[in-house]
Amino acid sequence: MIDEGLARLCAHRENIERYRRLMRTNLTALEQNFIERRIAEEQLALDRLAAETIVMTLSDAPRAA
Repeated sequence: MIDEGLARLCAHRENIERYRRLMRTNLTALEQNFIERRIAEEQLALDRLAAETIVMTLSDAPRAA
């Protein structure tokens, strides 16, 4: 389960980087707006998933006796 969460985190991070590379190209205003929206959506998903993954990881950690 943790591996799946980490893979999803990595995918979101890679998507954000890909969109940032696209922003450095010659785009129309419409294309720029679309990509900016996608970056914001990916970042929100990344932040939410990171928070869930951290909580899940901490709750699954072995407790000291």
